[in-house]
Amino acid sequence: MLSIPYALDALNFLSADVRNLFGPFINVFLVTGQHWTQTDVGLVSTGSGLLGIALQTPIGAAIDVTRAKRAVIVATMAAMSLAALIIFAMPTFWPMALATSILALAGDAFVPAVAALTLGLVTKDVLARRLGRNSAFDHGGNIAIALVAGGVGYLFSQRVVFLLVPVFAALTSAAVLMIPAGAINHDRARDLGKDGANDGDAAGYGVLFRTRPLAIFAISALLFHFANAPLLPLVGQKLALQFPKEATAMMSFCMVAAQGVMLPIALLVGWRADRWGRRPIFLIAFAVLPIRAALYTLSDNAFWLLGVQLLDGVGAGIYQALTPLVIADVMRGTGRYNLAQGAVATTQGIGASISALAAGEVMDHFGYSVSFLFLAAAAAVGFFVFFALMPETRDEQAIAQARQAGTALLTGR
Repeated sequence: MLSIPYALDALNFLSADVRNLFGPFINVFLVTGQHWTQTDVGLVSTGSGLLGIALQTPIGAAIDVTRAKRAVIVATMAAMSLAALIIFAMPTFWPMALATSILALAGDAFVPAVAALTLGLVTKDVLARRLGRNSAFDHGGNIAIALVAGGVGYLFSQRVVFLLVPVFAALTSAAVLMIPAGAINHDRARDLGKDGANDGDAAGYGVLFRTRPLAIFAISALLFHFANAPLLPLVGQKLALQFPKEATAMMSFCMVAAQGVMLPIALLVGWRADRWGRRPIFLIAFAVLPIRAALYTLSDNAFWLLGVQLLDGVGAGIYQALTPLVIADVMRGTGRYNLAQGAVATTQGIGASISALAAGEVMDHFGYSVSFLFLAAAAAVGFFVFFALMPETRDEQAIAQARQAGTALLTGR
């Protein structure tokens, strides 16, 4: 039986293997293997994205209430396995629409469930370090599965890659069930009271609209994902058109390049977020994104594209590691942590879903370079919104406790 910190490590590592066998791999498979148009891919992505958006916030509210957080994670793994089998067996329009809808709903539940589980297992003074460690193991899993998927896709076919999902889903379920149910503080898991102490009832749903930093952060998240979500699929398609037989392998190389940077970035963010503050680190993520999008237009050379893709590791690495921490900051004591996670995920889902269709349309009519510049402009708007409006959110008391904790931070507990 693994200890709780190592079980969390395994959960994040293995679940990354499951979730990242979708996304860009689906897009490349449909465009290069099934000869779908960019617009058709965008329609499926947007349709499933809108379904996920509609249910994201209610699912977050349900995770605040439920005491079966481990069961939620196991259920999402089963759903993703089903979606993978549908993609493998029936890669036509309506079955793909069903599969991507299942994935959207499973993703709605999985990410806030893991964040809530983490919050319920560790105290506030070590939360930044533990979330950084979660993110690092997630990126490690991404690297591992990208290499495995690239090899499987090259030796067999892009389609066979999706059969890996049920295997890693079963391993992920085993990892989460190694965490004792009694170890989870369910008040702390929803950020109720001071460090999880039950100081009263949870705030009403209106807290989402009364919390100005949350609203600003949600708008920033929408703009970030609008600009970022289509970049990797577009780059993967560009490479796949040059190297059709190596399509899956080239996508894997793109993912490995970025994830290799994200892993140390996540550890650095977890280590320094309490000392440097959240805002200056986030500004780096927002600054890198428009630069990366614009650099893609300078050359079609595969080595150049892979080199620019390294910058994704900086921006997305910071975003993934800091987002649950910022939300915990601004929702402190409200008991609505997962509701707020759902609300932010809703806005970023809106951004990603709209951009999938918008970037596809721009690509089909004007080509790759105009698409990249279009996304760079959206990223620049996101930077200025965050810079002008978003305050620092760190809790000075928690920082003082973290400094006193010393070596306890290394355990993640």
